[in-house]
Amino acid sequence: MRFEDVFPNGCNLVPDSIVEAQDYDEKTKRRTPAIDKVTGLRVYQCRVMDMDPELTGRSRETTVKIIAPVQPVPPTGQPFELVEFEGLTVTPYVNDRGRMAYSLRATAIVKPHGIKQAPAAGKDAA
Repeated sequence: MRFEDVFPNGCNLVPDSIVEAQDYDEKTKRRTPAIDKVTGLRVYQCRVMDMDPELTGRSRETTVKIIAPVQPVPPTGQPFELVEFEGLTVTPYVNDRGRMAYSLRATAIVKPHGIKQAPAAGKDAA
C-alpha cells in the first residue's frame, strides 16, 4: 500500500522505540529474535503516532514492523520526527477477542518525501 493511504496526515516516530521484535516459544518459554518467514530477514518494530485529526480522544499510537537485514535507525534522530515507511503492507486479522485488527509491515523507515502543510491563515491555497 502507499504510505499516504495508511497515514494521510503523516506519522511521528516515538523516540527510542525501534527495537528487535521477539518471538515467544510456548514449549521452551523462551524469546528469540523474530525472523520473517518469507524473506528470512530479522523483524524490528517501532511505535508511531498517527497524525490523523479525526483520532481526537482515541489512541494515536500504533506499531509498525520493519523487515530488514540490520536494525533501522531514525532518519534524523530528532525526537518525534516525521517519518514515512517504504514497502508498507497491511494485514487484517481477527484478534483473540474476536475483533477485527490489522498489522503494519514495512521494508524501510525514511524521511518524509514531501511534508504536507496547511495553508497559512487568511491565505488562499494555490
